[in-house]
Amino acid sequence: MSPTTLPRVVLAAPSTGQGKTTVATGLMAALRSRGLQVSGHKVGPDYIDPGYHARACGRPGRNLDPHLVGEGLVTPLLLHGAGTPTPADVAVIEGVMGLFDGRIGGDGFSSTAHVAALTGSPVVLVVDIARSSRTIGAVVHGLATWDPSVRVAGVILNRAGSARHAREVVDAIDLPVVGVIPRDDDVATPSRHLGLVTAAERDGSAAVVERLGALVNEYVDLDAVLAIASDAPDLDVEPWSPGGPTGLGPAPTVAVAGGRAFTFHYAETTELLTAAGLRVATFDPTGDDSLPAGTAGLYLGGGFPEEHAAALAANAPLRTTIREAVADGMPTVAECAGMLYLCRSLDGLPMSGALPADAAMSERLTLRYPTATATSDSLLTRRGEQVTGHEFHRTATTPVAGRTSDTAPASETVPARATVPAWEIDGEPVGFASATLHASYLHTHWAGHPRLAERFAEAVHAHA
Repeated sequence: MSPTTLPRVVLAAPSTGQGKTTVATGLMAALRSRGLQVSGHKVGPDYIDPGYHARACGRPGRNLDPHLVGEGLVTPLLLHGAGTPTPADVAVIEGVMGLFDGRIGGDGFSSTAHVAALTGSPVVLVVDIARSSRTIGAVVHGLATWDPSVRVAGVILNRAGSARHAREVVDAIDLPVVGVIPRDDDVATPSRHLGLVTAAERDGSAAVVERLGALVNEYVDLDAVLAIASDAPDLDVEPWSPGGPTGLGPAPTVAVAGGRAFTFHYAETTELLTAAGLRVATFDPTGDDSLPAGTAGLYLGGGFPEEHAAALAANAPLRTTIREAVADGMPTVAECAGMLYLCRSLDGLPMSGALPADAAMSERLTLRYPTATATSDSLLTRRGEQVTGHEFHRTATTPVAGRTSDTAPASETVPARATVPAWEIDGEPVGFASATLHASYLHTHWAGHPRLAERFAEAVHAHA
């Protein structure tokens, strides 16, 4: 195996809110406007930023997360993303939170610095200077010297108040400053443009990305950034591969929920399903009144169904179809939003009714990066197996975990199919599972746990 040359750069920051999403997305768009093939990546489990990266790059956005897939798979996934569907000229990796902020209690595990070190990628810091001047020099110096395994090669100053203000900061920094972006409240705050609204949900997201690209093209030295990226060392690992056809027979259809309500799944998920001999067909639960022809399996990923609950509820024909398909034993995987859609109700509005549970918005935000243990043999798991995942939701279900059908109230009209808890997390049973169903709040990256994809694919083939 010969080493792979991949120019690449990580966009990091001292903390959240510095503008790295704005700059990273704009940088991808600006480089693409030069005619380059750009591969966009995001440190961590986040689904939203990769959606904007995809708009900027014209190819799937990818995630790099040691917690979800293991340290050894991070660089292979980087190379896979940079090589699919066509070889990229440069990879831009957007960091998460502050440069050294990782999993709580993990000593920086899964941080931007961790991923930069694993992939041998140089770092460019994005620093908001709106409320400071010379102190920025000390901040940059500290970040650049904190960990010798991380090479900080440049700085982009964001939200400069004036040329004089910018010069004061530049003079205090002992690293190359490759860009100074002026303060512009219409574009400088990522939450205003990107926030918790996905690219698929936001009308005009393409225009937003184009504007960010123009901003970076005007105020950032793209040649200097490319020089930093080109200085990254060659990578001596094989790209990740989803594998090849399993020879299980003709390709049955797995229906994957899409549209505005279901936008969260990793690109590698569908690649694994395709490699396992399945035909992936996307459907929109807010508008399509039937499943794709020949559907033999269901994958309901994440998203914001609470924002589209009325449209989901109004589509009664599809809700009925989903309920009957699950009751008939169609292999079904539902993560977070998908689980809510399978419940009887969401904030009082009717959902599919395939699960004996009701869901509602809650005061409490659940945000965790757990290791989950399977409580039993099920569609995806075998008792005692452990997987890594993440949760991010502000809803709750009642009950919170599966139960056997003989404990259901006599008045319950949900199809009688016994479920047990899908996982045990932090000592508590959560989710719903059976031989043909797996539904919980936990998001998993199947590239890191390919046996989950294999079992689902085998069940879909058998059902077909």
